[in-house]
Amino acid sequence: MALQDLSGRTVAITGASSGIGEATALAFAAAGAAVALGARRADRIEALAQRISDDGGTAVAIEADIGEEASARAFVEGAHERLGGLDVLVNNAGVMLLGAVEAADTEHWRRMIDVNCLGLLYCCHAALPIMRERGGGHIVNLSSVAGRRAGLGAAVYNLTKFGVTGFSEALRQEALHMGVRVTIVEPGYVETELQGHNAHNPVVMQATEKMAEQIGDPLQASDIADAILYAVAQPQHVSINEVLVRPTGQRN
Repeated sequence: MALQDLSGRTVAITGASSGIGEATALAFAAAGAAVALGARRADRIEALAQRISDDGGTAVAIEADIGEEASARAFVEGAHERLGGLDVLVNNAGVMLLGAVEAADTEHWRRMIDVNCLGLLYCCHAALPIMRERGGGHIVNLSSVAGRRAGLGAAVYNLTKFGVTGFSEALRQEALHMGVRVTIVEPGYVETELQGHNAHNPVVMQATEKMAEQIGDPLQASDIADAILYAVAQPQHVSINEVLVRPTGQRN
């Protein structure tokens, strides 16, 4: 039995094909919300939607590459149309491609900026008029510990996540006048597919493995999903603006 009852709420989640996005979809569905699942991997989100439906929930899968403005807008508007509303937008999709700035593949930079920054902006831009018309809503933006603390080898990833943090606070101030709450969630080390984005770089992978060993017991995607659900489930007059979640064993 879910600790929160979000029956009747409608939620759109980007990056829902795995990791935090998948766990968040399952958590919201278990709490009674209807969820729209957005990701490039259509087979993954279709299987997840079926799993939620089989468990008695409501879910729709909408293939989307949020790094493309038209696709991001189509996802948000499609979620609204197919679910009959849009109460919550969870901007979870992200790319983490680490390494030195010198001699970097600049296509990696563009991909991170397209997804981590522009994709999030496109989705917010599409969602705000819908939420204004509905009289309110909630936008949850996934950043990272890397959006608070810069580190060697993560310069451009830091740039994108610091940007998400700054944007989210400014958006909070703008959107409160239309009854839209904004929450930024900053996970530490979470055991997901994100680390695998760096499989092309042995140096980064070795450093990641060493970090995991030092932490010992990393966060799971469900831990972050619980934090998101907690923020969204608060009464309308309560706005959880920032949630930083690290594994207990993570120093930085």
